[in-house]
Amino acid sequence: MPKQKDLKRVVRARMQKTGEAYTTARLHIVRKQPPVDTPPPDYAALARMSDEAVKKATGCDWTKWVVALDKAGGKEMSHPQLAAHIHEKYHTPSWWSQMVAVGYERIRGLRGHGQQRSGDWSVNKSKTVAAPLAELYAAFSNARRRARWLPGVKLTIRGARPNQTMRIRWEDGTPVDLGFYARGQSKSQVTLAHRKLPTKADADRVRAFWTERLEALAAMMKK
Repeated sequence: MPKQKDLKRVVRARMQKTGEAYTTARLHIVRKQPPVDTPPPDYAALARMSDEAVKKATGCDWTKWVVALDKAGGKEMSHPQLAAHIHEKYHTPSWWSQMVAVGYERIRGLRGHGQQRSGDWSVNKSKTVAAPLAELYAAFSNARRRARWLPGVKLTIRGARPNQTMRIRWEDGTPVDLGFYARGQSKSQVTLAHRKLPTKADADRVRAFWTERLEALAAMMKK
């Protein structure tokens, strides 16, 4: 857009040519100005996953995914429908179908980071410890061992596959899903998803809690 003095000069020139009032002439001039360039949205930042990573795994960067999923009506699909569409049409692996769906939903404002499409929030954490898989699993399954690093917590184990998975009902009724993985003879890893948290503040609190407690678990396993 012209600077103020230049704009006035252009407006007055139009007034002389058309006989229009200043306000009318100015309005026509301003309408004809090209829009100010705005930088394109940073899709990778919104999705919280780099273009390089998603392109390496799926063959498309975020711009291509957004165009394709917008065209397919992705904003109106539920999360399962969106992930199924990505998997079936583009033959992406199941895990990456989920990741692309989640990234797209974040880009389009359908969920926040850590938020589900239902509006609930979840926290995902993982920790690798210096202990064999069976010992790590026992630190969760054995109440006495668990109390050493997770004191004062009332929980219910709702289902388990030894040394593989565990489903927990937390003391406030929220679910926690655990996975256990060997990382060599003397190392193992636990992953957890604490789900159905009602607010972002709850998610932030739970994330800080698990960060602290998993550090305590790792310290205990070193002894």
